[in-house]
Amino acid sequence: MEEIAELLKKTREESGIELSEVSKDLEINEIVLTNIEEGKIGSFKDIFALKEFIVNYAKYLGLESEKIMEEFNEYLFEYTSKIPVKDIEKTMEINTKEVEKKIASPYTTEKVKNKKSMYLLLYLLVLFLVILAIFWSVNQITVDKNNAYVVSYRK
Repeated sequence: MEEIAELLKKTREESGIELSEVSKDLEINEIVLTNIEEGKIGSFKDIFALKEFIVNYAKYLGLESEKIMEEFNEYLFEYTSKIPVKDIEKTMEINTKEVEKKIASPYTTEKVKNKKSMYLLLYLLVLFLVILAIFWSVNQITVDKNNAYVVSYRK
């Protein structure tokens, strides 16, 4: 990766192009380009996005993007093949547990609890509205704290 980073940076500098200009032309954040030129692969979460950035950057500089991508893939293979199998298995186990927590069947008890609380909230809201309607109607038929039994009429 260091060789690819050096090649990209050297080619850009020899062309007299500023990093900000590349950033504007390719619509890639300047920090991303800086990380690529410094070979900081760890600052990227998505390898596929990194590959796309490198290909676009290489094409922009007039380099052979296919050749650079082959070198990058070789680097990735060497890098990932050195990771111990136990670490990979541990990471996979953690990731599958997180996915299992996120996946929920519509028949799980968690969903039922949420429905019960929604029904309770709806019941309380209806009860409040009924009490409010009763209070309002009693207030409408009461005049000066006396019941209005007599209906006034005109002659």
